[in-house]
Amino acid sequence: MRELLANTLVVSIEQAAAAPFCTSRLADCGAEVIKIERADGDFARNYDHVVHGESAYFVWLNRGKKSVVLDLKNDADKACVLRMLAEADIFVQNLAPGATERLGLGSKKLRERFPQLITCDISGFGETGEYADMKAYDLIVQCETGLASVTGTPEEPGRVGVSLCDIACGMYAHTAILQALMRRDKNGVGSSLKVSLFSAMADWMTVPLLHQDYGGSAPSRVGLNHPSIAPYGVYPSADGKQLIIAVQNEREWRCLCSEVLKKPELGQDERFSSNTLRCKHRSELDDAIGSVFQKLSATEIRKRLSNSRLAFGAVNSIGDFSQHPQLQRTTVGSPSGDVDIVAPPVTFDDEVATLNAVPTLGEHTEEIRGRFAASTVEPQGDLS
Repeated sequence: MRELLANTLVVSIEQAAAAPFCTSRLADCGAEVIKIERADGDFARNYDHVVHGESAYFVWLNRGKKSVVLDLKNDADKACVLRMLAEADIFVQNLAPGATERLGLGSKKLRERFPQLITCDISGFGETGEYADMKAYDLIVQCETGLASVTGTPEEPGRVGVSLCDIACGMYAHTAILQALMRRDKNGVGSSLKVSLFSAMADWMTVPLLHQDYGGSAPSRVGLNHPSIAPYGVYPSADGKQLIIAVQNEREWRCLCSEVLKKPELGQDERFSSNTLRCKHRSELDDAIGSVFQKLSATEIRKRLSNSRLAFGAVNSIGDFSQHPQLQRTTVGSPSGDVDIVAPPVTFDDEVATLNAVPTLGEHTEEIRGRFAASTVEPQGDLS
């Protein structure tokens, strides 16, 4: 996998999560990623200090990159960046709205001068419309897109517990860049890509939106239950453990009734004869299932579900997840020592993923300055 993007140069002016997610995955595939940071560094370096004194976010999202400290308001440093871009394949940035244009590094000018360059601008709300100039972070976008309104308990909305909007945006940016590289292989011309946290999460919110637009109302918050499939949710066992079951069709519903609940008559109950009716009578449905589960141990319930080939799982803590038998890990170096992290989720021909280290702030500044010095590479024209 590390050969897929060999000899591909990525220059990124990035911070926080969305752009670093994208470029870290390009680095995983062998691209050389030059991460340009301010003197005080990407502010994600100081989100926390839980990993040998390093930030968990930074360790996760910046493996395999080269950190270069430059002052983009300094003419010499900006000229150095232009010399990088003259040789680069990809330019990624997620600065505040309008910042790269003010620096003379806007994607429109860059694409005019370097037609082979693929530029990827990552923003909060997009570059047009009344929200274009607003800063945006993950929780803000979770709220603005309505995600928080369908997340949480019936009593109040909740935040998805990871930076979902950043991650979604970074994934879309990564996919689009790979598509642009494929197109460039055919026509030799780069692309101008634009993606926002809002647009990424808007796509993920399509199903609730369609319910609102065509069904008259969005799905309600139902806690650890599926809003439109039943039974698909959490039920406690007699020993207090929480198990989640998922029934997807009528055959599975009848199987649950006869083989797990040992109440085949429930499978014939008119109130529960279709998914729509089960959702309508969810309270009675939950009572019927709960009355059985609350008399059985989690071990017995799991045994019955497993024997019946029905889908189920446990409501795990992060401590439980850390010990999960399906969790695959790999090791990445960091400025303060090796870190065991989650292995890349996709494998290529069963090869074991190897990841390069997380850089210290400015670790590669002198190397990159020397490589792109004025005497070695000249920028092609004035972009100011």
